[in-house]
Amino acid sequence: MPTQRTVNVTDFIAHHALSPYQVLIIVLCFLIVAIDGFDTAAIGFLAPAIRAEWQLTPGDIAPLFGAGLAGLMAGAFLFGPLADRFGRKSVLITCVLFFGLASLLSAYSGSASELVIWRFLTGLGLGGAMPNSVTLTSEFCPDKRRAFLVTAMFCGFTVGSALGGLASAHLVEAYGWRSVLMLGGVLPLALLPVLVWRLPESVRYLVMENKGFHRVAATLRRIDPAQDFDKAHFIVSHHKPAGMPVSHLFRPDLLRGTLLLWLTFFMSLLVIYLLSSWLPTFIKSTGVSLKTASLVTTMFQVGGTVGAIVLGWLMDRVAPHRVLATSYMLAGLFIAAIGSLSGNPVLAGLVVFCAGFCVSGSQVGANALSASFYPTDCRATGVSWANGVGRMGSVLGSVGGGAMLTMNLPLSSVFMIVGLPAVVAGITILMFGLHHSRQQAIQPTVA
Repeated sequence: MPTQRTVNVTDFIAHHALSPYQVLIIVLCFLIVAIDGFDTAAIGFLAPAIRAEWQLTPGDIAPLFGAGLAGLMAGAFLFGPLADRFGRKSVLITCVLFFGLASLLSAYSGSASELVIWRFLTGLGLGGAMPNSVTLTSEFCPDKRRAFLVTAMFCGFTVGSALGGLASAHLVEAYGWRSVLMLGGVLPLALLPVLVWRLPESVRYLVMENKGFHRVAATLRRIDPAQDFDKAHFIVSHHKPAGMPVSHLFRPDLLRGTLLLWLTFFMSLLVIYLLSSWLPTFIKSTGVSLKTASLVTTMFQVGGTVGAIVLGWLMDRVAPHRVLATSYMLAGLFIAAIGSLSGNPVLAGLVVFCAGFCVSGSQVGANALSASFYPTDCRATGVSWANGVGRMGSVLGSVGGGAMLTMNLPLSSVFMIVGLPAVVAGITILMFGLHHSRQQAIQPTVA
């Protein structure tokens, strides 16, 4: 009688060539994150129009930014552990449904306070969708191309954010700001049936939880149709430890890395969301039109997209923490330069592109790095909670932008201040990388 074949799904995916089915998974996660980016960035582009319609002050408009980002933070903290407990696919689909409905309903808000509530609820779903997309993509990528593929997938966020700017620049004038929120709700609801039909559950998660082996076999067969997995015995390289996924982040081998990642995400997202939320308003204050301000801000997202691809490619070839540390520190210089060039739309657009390349590109790379740092049993929690802590920085950034406007600081001083957290992020990600390298020398990275 032939012996049963044993398949280590961790090693199988790590060393298998990228298949068309894995590309499909990456594309679906790209679309989720693109819609996520569209919805997240929309409020920043819509703020001037909302402010004009309801006669709001900068202090009045700040809660709209803060509520959405608070929802993102709560969603990350909530849905990460749920994904490690109930699976990545089910949580992703729930999040997409939730933020699609909330965005659609937010278009019918009758007051700023009502819109604040809907932005929080929209953010709740968005906060769970993004890190779980990173986690699922990471768990289906070959090791040698993981950083590039994860960052390429996450470019959906910056692409979606840029499309949010372009849509706002055209739709607001023609149909009003509510039309952008309606579009942000219709898109995820239209994508939902495709996700239910084609998106698989993580095979690493299924094997670790000791369930759904027929689903594991079906998924691996789609990756490699030439192999027979029907009677295989599936294992993973890392066994699930006891305890809740959140507690695993504070194990002795993960604690220091977790804290350094959290500080990096906090500083990085503080900068990104302050610029995403307030840059149109800052640029418009120099006297240019709203359309010009939106287009200049769009260069931040375009730069982030290009930066994510380039930095992801470099991270697979050079020590990733050195790549990200250098990029974050350069971001500080480019951000500081925005204040001196904001009066010239062409030069401002160029330096905004460079700032986006460095800081947004590095944040995408940090997501890929966090996904590779945590093992399967707490990967969704680790990536989500790093994003959740980062959202605290994003809330601070969104409120800080309004505070600096009310203080009437010169734009040169504003952007000097905004550039400092990017430099701090560069220092902390360098410390993380040095610690992780020493740790890997003692114990190889787990699955």
